[in-house]
Amino acid sequence: MVVHYALIGMCLLTLAGCAVGPDFQRPAPPDVIGYTPTPLATNLNSSPTTLGDPQNIIKAERLTKHWWRAMGADKLDMLISEALERNPTLMAAEANLRQAQELYAARAGSTLYPQLEGNLGGQRQRFNPGTLGQTGEAREFSLYNAGVGVRYTFDLAGGNRRALEALAARSDYQQFQLEGARLTLVANIVTTAITQASLKRQTEIIENILKSQENQLELTRERIRLGHGEPDDALALQTQLEQTRAKLPPLRYQLQQNEHFLAVLVGKAPGESLLPSFTLEDFTLPPELPLLIPSELVRARPDILGAEALLHASNAEYGVAISKLYPQLNLSADLGSQALTTGALFGGGSAVWSLVGQLTQPLFNPGLPAEKRAALAAFDAAAANYQSVVLEALRNVADVLRALENDSKRLEALSAADSASGKSLESTQRRYRLGTASYYDLLIAQQQRLQTELDLTEGQAKRLVNTVVFCQAMGGGLNGITEYTGRVAEDQSAESVASR
Repeated sequence: MVVHYALIGMCLLTLAGCAVGPDFQRPAPPDVIGYTPTPLATNLNSSPTTLGDPQNIIKAERLTKHWWRAMGADKLDMLISEALERNPTLMAAEANLRQAQELYAARAGSTLYPQLEGNLGGQRQRFNPGTLGQTGEAREFSLYNAGVGVRYTFDLAGGNRRALEALAARSDYQQFQLEGARLTLVANIVTTAITQASLKRQTEIIENILKSQENQLELTRERIRLGHGEPDDALALQTQLEQTRAKLPPLRYQLQQNEHFLAVLVGKAPGESLLPSFTLEDFTLPPELPLLIPSELVRARPDILGAEALLHASNAEYGVAISKLYPQLNLSADLGSQALTTGALFGGGSAVWSLVGQLTQPLFNPGLPAEKRAALAAFDAAAANYQSVVLEALRNVADVLRALENDSKRLEALSAADSASGKSLESTQRRYRLGTASYYDLLIAQQQRLQTELDLTEGQAKRLVNTVVFCQAMGGGLNGITEYTGRVAEDQSAESVASR
């Protein structure tokens, strides 16, 4: 008999070690070696101007953690450090992660270990012997009880383990959501600082153009007064001047919006305090841009890793749905005492106990197969979503690589135009000093130079911004966990359960 029970126990343990449903397999990386159908330029054009340094796109395994420091603005690093501590979006993402980890801990605590509970109670009853076909007067008495109960469900089909696996994967998903929020926050701060510098410079240039046009208009009016010009000339210049003046309010509004947005990113109200101000001279262009190949990119971007975690969760939830079709074994044991008085509650002869084992097997439940099919459909949707996220990531990288390539060419052309306008202005200044060019000609040359400076400023900022977009597209170095394993939450939450 002992051997018989031992064999039964061994069979139960063997069953409990199995988990129905397919084990999760990480999706294969993209079967491509490049991002664009035609080869990319790995050495981006250089230009003899600010932020026109050459950039080399090199193959790498991962970005550095603090990639923004390569852009050289100490004030920027201070802002980002403050934002990572104060930004409410990050706080919400961190809270969501803690919630997911505690949900795992709660499920692990209620399924991995036996549940032990104590009870102590008392009741007053009136018993009528007539209800049992007996004679006699009704009696009243008190009944007291105390005991300890143990409950445990054997995870024969592995449903509980699959449920924990799903919760662990969803906790991983929240971890990657947090990483993605950090990356987006840092990229937004850097982009906003660059945009601020560009808008300030553009505003200064337009103000200088406006002053030059005002001088040109005043000179034209004087020529008209002396009979050397037509009134239409003044009207045309007046129109041009007012059009230039109209460009200033939108630029100033964009700059003010930019300052407000930067304050909110840092976790402050717009009117709370002044933040550092940036100029384009505060930034440097990183000489090297580390490019991950597609098979490495899918292991580095938070959005892809998050989609993979959701796919893992759906796979485990499919296993949970399958496990409901299998038998379930519940064991419970109670040990206690019952007595008619509290004094006799713990005395001899008051002990009571029970041991219950129950094996249940669904025989007819049409809802369970439907639940299994629904879980499989959810897995298919998660798989399609993963493919979509990967394709969008590849498109994102391809776009930014082409943007960098064309930005460098555009900046090279703008630099050449700026150089030419500068030489033209110098020539006009020499001729003006010699008396062969009028002050009117000088003003026109100054305006042309300022206009090329305006275009050049926009081109310099665009190249910086797309460098930021490139770093974001490469995953930003994943500030927290470095790779999806499917067990991050499980390991952390198991420690949490064990410590309680």
